[in-house]
Amino acid sequence: MKKKCIIIGSGLGGLSCGVILAKNNYNVTVFEQEAQLGGCMQCFYRNGAKFETGMQFIGSADKGQTLSQLLHYLEVDKDIRLNRLDPLGYDVISLGGEHFKFANGKRPFIEQMAKYFPKEKDNLIKYYDLVEQIANASSLRSLGQRFNLAINTEYQTRSINDVLEQLIKDPMLRNVLLGNLPLYAAQQDKTPFSSHAFIMDFYNQSAFRIIGGSENIGFSLTNTIRRKNGTVLTGKQVVHIDCDDIRAKGVTTADGTFYPADIIISDTHPMRTLEMLDTNLIRPIYRKRVNNIPNTISCFAVYLKFKSNTVPYMNSNFYCYQNDSPWDCENYDEISWPKGYLYMHFCHKQEPIFAENGIILSYMSINEVEQWQNTSVGHRGTDYELFKQQKAQKLLNEVERSFPELKNNIEHYYTSTPLTYRDYTGTQDGSMYGVIKDVSMGAAYRVSHRTKIPNLLLTGQNTNSHGALGVLIGTIVTCSELLSAELIYKQIMESNK
Repeated sequence: MKKKCIIIGSGLGGLSCGVILAKNNYNVTVFEQEAQLGGCMQCFYRNGAKFETGMQFIGSADKGQTLSQLLHYLEVDKDIRLNRLDPLGYDVISLGGEHFKFANGKRPFIEQMAKYFPKEKDNLIKYYDLVEQIANASSLRSLGQRFNLAINTEYQTRSINDVLEQLIKDPMLRNVLLGNLPLYAAQQDKTPFSSHAFIMDFYNQSAFRIIGGSENIGFSLTNTIRRKNGTVLTGKQVVHIDCDDIRAKGVTTADGTFYPADIIISDTHPMRTLEMLDTNLIRPIYRKRVNNIPNTISCFAVYLKFKSNTVPYMNSNFYCYQNDSPWDCENYDEISWPKGYLYMHFCHKQEPIFAENGIILSYMSINEVEQWQNTSVGHRGTDYELFKQQKAQKLLNEVERSFPELKNNIEHYYTSTPLTYRDYTGTQDGSMYGVIKDVSMGAAYRVSHRTKIPNLLLTGQNTNSHGALGVLIGTIVTCSELLSAELIYKQIMESNK
């Protein structure tokens, strides 16, 4: 008889767990509280324009590369189309008025950086060798074929700036290499170098946008679960995880219905999961630790709908900083905000000439919107709307310094704040990436995929690493508790033969 597995949340972690378990003869049911599935893969429409909310671009998706293999195993690759970012400058970093491009591939990346910093070429080689060494030592890239515990441990306990200061002499080059830190909300003296290495390796192998948005990944995963006789339910909020004296028995939804289960996997923020539990199986000290773990900062977003055929499609991601350093953008006041931003275009078709819409992202603390904490979407009042409008204009003025004609070519714009992220993703304080990675906290900042309830597991970006690849590897870690890592990796390899 098939074991019943209930998955709470339909983000990438929840849906990918559902596919793997459904492929391995589990009876899977996914519960999503919102009307739309996908978590951070969701897209939304305004005045006929489609906007991405979270997964703006992906890496390592060329044939044979890690994400490509995972997407094929999950049966997603047949349902999505990709548009390659500029291999000579998939990321553009603007510091102190100068622009620096990241090129795909080890040799092109080093050669490109060496043109900007010719005295640092030898150090760039050492830097990239270390990035590759860390990536190759982890299942994150090798898909279980190699694992070097010593390398992983060392660079999970050393901060980015600590390692870079040893490797790179030129402070400007160190800052350039850190230019894409909004992808993981890195903080000085806190974020481990391993996080930086995984991100750099992931996107430097290859970088793509998903044509039509990342919601297509969510749709594909959902369809696969259903083809494997699983169920995905939207508008179905789990409010309680029911337990007896030794294990979880099932879940209760907001309408009072109880659903029995042999296994429960939560793809919600760990704090949200704990709110569903009132069992003595979860000790107070564990609750206190999880509830006190800091979370990464949130952001303010401006979604841009352009006038038709006015804005050339930008086939790269543009990171801009007021000063010559990307550090400390999360610490700002009313005058200094925004210290930096990320500007990107949405890819609506293969090789577009003009962009239909784009997005600007800048860090924002939940404290900025504290007075509207207890309000709901669409009911926050005129003061809130005025606040968003003022912030949007300030951010647009900043972006216009690098793109002078931008404001003249905007037909409409829309905004979101940390409260928007909080309400739609369930993450604490609207955090961009959930639980923070902090070398100073050691193991205390980590949330394991296991819980003290033997048949309750966690998945998602809080239990491994941020981003698409980090979440999918976390999925493998979670599912290996029910299957085995060896079996899953074998299935991945066999599916890609």
